[in-house]
Amino acid sequence: MVENIDPEEVLARFEELSVLEAEFEDVELELIRKSNALNAPLWKKRTEVIAKIPHFWTLVFEQAPPELDSFVLPSDAKIFAECFESLEVTRFEIDDPKGSPRSVSLKFGFGDNEYFEDKVLEKKFWFRKSRDWEGLVSEPVKINWKKGQDTTYGLTDAAVKLANARKKVGSKAKETGLPEYKKLVSMIEESTEASPSFFAWFAFVSDYRWVSAEESEQAEKEDAERLEKLKRGEKVEEPEDEDDDTIDYQETEVFPQGGEIATLIAEDLWPSAIKYYKQSHEQDGDDFSDIDVEDMDEDDDESGDEIDIRGLVGKGQAGSPPTKRQRKA
Repeated sequence: MVENIDPEEVLARFEELSVLEAEFEDVELELIRKSNALNAPLWKKRTEVIAKIPHFWTLVFEQAPPELDSFVLPSDAKIFAECFESLEVTRFEIDDPKGSPRSVSLKFGFGDNEYFEDKVLEKKFWFRKSRDWEGLVSEPVKINWKKGQDTTYGLTDAAVKLANARKKVGSKAKETGLPEYKKLVSMIEESTEASPSFFAWFAFVSDYRWVSAEESEQAEKEDAERLEKLKRGEKVEEPEDEDDDTIDYQETEVFPQGGEIATLIAEDLWPSAIKYYKQSHEQDGDDFSDIDVEDMDEDDDESGDEIDIRGLVGKGQAGSPPTKRQRKA
């Protein structure tokens, strides 16, 4: 049992750990930069190779970890199987001194289809900070759905409208009074879907709340000043909690796990795509020399309860297990 603990000594050690934690953070960011630079030419070469492989990314997503797979509904799987053509992940702020190497863009490419007009859906995530939070934020992406094909039942459109209205008000507190805010809250509350469509992910904003570039820059500046004081051994007061953060901003969040999904795609699915593609064949003991991914088999999608992605893209063999299960409300 430890006795006679000196509170001042404990505080001093805690402050030392805070400085060390910041140094670990700097190393981690540098590793992201170096990894990106080393992998960039390989990713370019991979893109050239997989351009010759039909349904490559569809089969990669079919092997996605459960954290992502659980959000790919049968209706989403059908869209992926029919028109998902490409994926590109970039660290768009990696050379920006005011940005963060953790900021990431995910660009999905689609062929002509009966679901939406867009050929490209790009979702950008900025790594931002507030006084008491840090993480990814994003702006909702408008999907130009064709009539009767919106798998999000209007949620993405409502999120886009709120985001546009939010830019016109200067206060976070005023945001809750917007009709667009109240409309989205109502739509989320009234939704009867057991799980949101993957395409609702394009409406994600934050697992906390929207944080602007200006607010993040100010928080970064305060953190840097605090760190310098700690390094000099000066006493530092903890920042006060934000006054207006009693508001539950998550009540308008269409896809609360959006940041986790973005990180999973960027840091797992994207760099390990070849591994997941090979797994889509190896799990059934396929002989790669005998695979004809162009041979479409439309008879595999007879059940309304199960979707076999590999069957939809012509990869699956007779009797191969279905992987997408219908959600029950």
